[in-house]
Amino acid sequence: MDNKKKKFHFIGIGGAGMSGLAEVFCRSGYAVQGSDIKKTKVTDRLEAIGVDVKGSHSAGNVEGADYAVHSSCIKEDNPELQEARRRNIPVLRRIEALNILAEGKRLVAVSGAHGKTTTSSLISYLLIEAGFDPTVFIGADVHFLNGNARWGQSDLMVTEADESDGSFLFLKPMYSVTTNMDMEHMDYYSSMDNVIKAYKKFIDNTSDDGIAFVGIDDKNLRDLVERSDRKIVTYGISADADLRAENIDLLGLNGSSFDVIYKGKALGRIKLSIIGTHNILNTLAAIAVAMRLGADFSFIKDVIGNFKGADRRFNMTRLKSDIFVIDDYAHHPTEIKATLKTLENAGRRIVAVFQPHRYSRTKHLREQFGKCFDLADYLIITDIYSAHEKPIDGVSAKDLCESARQCGHKNVHFVPKDDIIKHLTDIIKPGDAVFILGAGDIDELPKKLIKTLTSQNCNAKDCHSRESGNPEL
Repeated sequence: MDNKKKKFHFIGIGGAGMSGLAEVFCRSGYAVQGSDIKKTKVTDRLEAIGVDVKGSHSAGNVEGADYAVHSSCIKEDNPELQEARRRNIPVLRRIEALNILAEGKRLVAVSGAHGKTTTSSLISYLLIEAGFDPTVFIGADVHFLNGNARWGQSDLMVTEADESDGSFLFLKPMYSVTTNMDMEHMDYYSSMDNVIKAYKKFIDNTSDDGIAFVGIDDKNLRDLVERSDRKIVTYGISADADLRAENIDLLGLNGSSFDVIYKGKALGRIKLSIIGTHNILNTLAAIAVAMRLGADFSFIKDVIGNFKGADRRFNMTRLKSDIFVIDDYAHHPTEIKATLKTLENAGRRIVAVFQPHRYSRTKHLREQFGKCFDLADYLIITDIYSAHEKPIDGVSAKDLCESARQCGHKNVHFVPKDDIIKHLTDIIKPGDAVFILGAGDIDELPKKLIKTLTSQNCNAKDCHSRESGNPEL
């Protein structure tokens, strides 16, 4: 394909995955255009590098395109998708477009129910710092890229591999990373058996001369390792992991430290600024990949403590009134529980605000959501963010309120999104930790809350917010 003569039209170009892909297509020489329902700071960033972006969806937007690219969020009734098909313009799923860029590359693909973004960010950070110059696609903005993508000159590429619609099975990585499995995306998979089968195929898609890196602390993944014929490196806290963490010291909001052992040999002690046991596992995966690609452990040890995490992964601001406001992408019960656990022993009242993401997830995981807020002293649940799904009869956010109450939670409140700020300012007090959780447009809330509290003479100060916070407890 002559990249000087082909034009790619990205439908929904402002999305986390699509925007990064469009940026790298543009930087690597393709003509790129796209559209979204509105323009944002993300589309502004694309326009700044020469991408033509329309702030609405219209059939005429595909004019001049040789290919149309869409994600699973784009429905068949989208006018641009329909027009592309009418004009016989080849239509590519996002993962198929990524494969065009991946041709001839040594691909590192990171999948899992949880931890994909942090793990792929860590791998990318280490490879960039070590001078390997990779091309990178990450599902959130990260500090070291000032965005979520990077075009590199080497033959290395790092990407998240989206399991939500099975598209990660289109990838043929040289190095695969599988962090964990969970009962997630049941609207697509229907059963946990199907989830397990998909992850097995993802691992088996690793090239014969490559390596599959697998988080062995996950029981389902442990079982898959025993049944796979791929070359596998396991990581985790388990005693039989090839690369494991020992002598773990959780330092609260100051991160953690631990010894790294590889096949019985002590490599050294790592100090992280990102918090939580789950991030120790993510870090082990990144260390394993970086070392395999040639980075020295001594170098990794020196630079990894500077990693600040990805956007909306425990971003924290501490107010002078000693109120913490924590913004986190957690939208699955496992993620929510892990996020709240970071302040379990901090002696603070935990106020959790949660926006459910997708009607299907709310329906399938109703009971699990009821159990995941045990550590919250005060729970607010707001309306479901549809993520382009159609409503399901009988499914609402109030179902999760009732589920939490059935699980023994005594302080649960349904609050419409537009009323949350007022509700919070009425009930929060100095010393509280306020978690804003969810994968939808709840991300607008933290800044508004901080601004409101500041206007009430609370005067916010930034406490190195990316993922760890580093304030004193």
